[in-house]
Amino acid sequence: MSAGVLVRRPVRGATALRGGRAWRPTPYQAAGFLFFLLMSLAYWAVPLCCDAGQHAAVVERLRADLLHPRHPMADVPGAGSAYYSPYAVAQGLFARLTGLGGWEVVRLAGPVNLLVLLTGLGRFVRVLSPRPWAPVLALGAMTLLWGTERAWWSGYLGLMSMTGNLGYPSAFAIGLTFWAWALTGARARDARRVRYLGPSGLRGLPGYAGLGVLYGLILLVHPITSVAAALGAVALVGGWQRGWRGAVAGRWALTGAAAVASAAVWPYFDVFALAGDDSVDGMHRVLYLDLPGEFWLALLGLPALWLRGRRSARDPLVLMFALDCAVVAYGWFSGHYTYGRILGLTLVPLQFALAVELAAPRPWGRWRRVLGGTAAAGALLGFLAVHAGAVVPRPLDPVGFEQPPRWPSYAWAARHIGPGEVVITDGYYAGHAIAGYGPNLAAPAWPDPSLDERERGRRVADVEAYLAPGSTRAERAAVVRRYDVRWLLLTRWQPVPEEAVVVTWSGRTGEVLARVG
Repeated sequence: MSAGVLVRRPVRGATALRGGRAWRPTPYQAAGFLFFLLMSLAYWAVPLCCDAGQHAAVVERLRADLLHPRHPMADVPGAGSAYYSPYAVAQGLFARLTGLGGWEVVRLAGPVNLLVLLTGLGRFVRVLSPRPWAPVLALGAMTLLWGTERAWWSGYLGLMSMTGNLGYPSAFAIGLTFWAWALTGARARDARRVRYLGPSGLRGLPGYAGLGVLYGLILLVHPITSVAAALGAVALVGGWQRGWRGAVAGRWALTGAAAVASAAVWPYFDVFALAGDDSVDGMHRVLYLDLPGEFWLALLGLPALWLRGRRSARDPLVLMFALDCAVVAYGWFSGHYTYGRILGLTLVPLQFALAVELAAPRPWGRWRRVLGGTAAAGALLGFLAVHAGAVVPRPLDPVGFEQPPRWPSYAWAARHIGPGEVVITDGYYAGHAIAGYGPNLAAPAWPDPSLDERERGRRVADVEAYLAPGSTRAERAAVVRRYDVRWLLLTRWQPVPEEAVVVTWSGRTGEVLARVG
């Protein structure tokens, strides 16, 4: 996660032939390894829920057809779906090679994404500060200093939310973002690199182009994360780069051009067309309404960020925080609430500034002792109020901490439904999960660019009409024919139509699977 420490020991015997050097892990390598084990086990212990069904469905469609996948949840073409990113295509290829299903691939992606995240975090913090404990404290702050209400969104990396979203593309994209920031910061700050490049700067151009490709990959994998990634890059270059000669500007222009070009050539969808898509803005308004309770503990990093600003108004973390806040504010005032999704990374400058400040060697002055005590109390409060249930097993839980969501599995129903067959369901859990096993939904649960939102609205209305208490058999038959429906997956409150044949039911939820058509 960062380079280990080489310790000089007394040379004895055969050791003298190797120079007497012995490897010892850095604090972050030790802490990161333990965190990786703990968080991987915690992630595997919790049933996949929420958006996991959508991502599992994406893998299933790519496993069926890697080059021309269908819509993730509906029996329509999938051309233009933003879910078919390089990350998802790699998962689909892995599924085809191994024979694993979508749920298994998403489950296995969690530790892989966590490794990318931890190594990227360590590298980025080492660019910010050489203090050996800074990455350890940054990891603690990033996972605990959020708020006293649970923040459960893709791209939020609190300890509790990690149990659900480590397998999502957003976690992978954030890990890549930390790597991109580390490489950007090192190039912007290292004056020796200018001399290395020489007058023409040609020798370093491939590195700058490769960095641009990395930013382009982030854009394709998780577009909203790429907004924060780009703002961070601007802050790092604007804060640390000195001597804006033509060659310097040209190198960073090459990085930007490589990012745009690498994203533009991706054949599965046009990522730049998403800029005008407002289909998911409405569902993200709640991000702003819940902001105080979910994020206030991160404000404990404000004194450290303010101190950095006093030292230099061009400090990258200060600039990054200001730019992120401006975009979040734009999302609120413009009604494009989806921009609130960068709130998770908006906290990073606060959390990491605090970590770097508290990693200073002792003895500490009075104000730093107060800051450290306040941060420790805040981390403990956040852990007990929100995050403890993520890592404390139920048998060892002395007080009944809030647990991660535990959605039911629908493997019992999926074993009867053929791949691609169409299902109507009235269940919230089933509507978000069943497509991850291979079936399709008559009315997809989520908006997707590959299906016009007006068409999705008509499908939702048709399903509601089918399930309405006053629907006639002829009306229901028309819906079945229109969408080639073969199955009903109904909650115990929904009457089974007279023409349907019950095949099986769930002893846990009481839901019924019935055949129609």
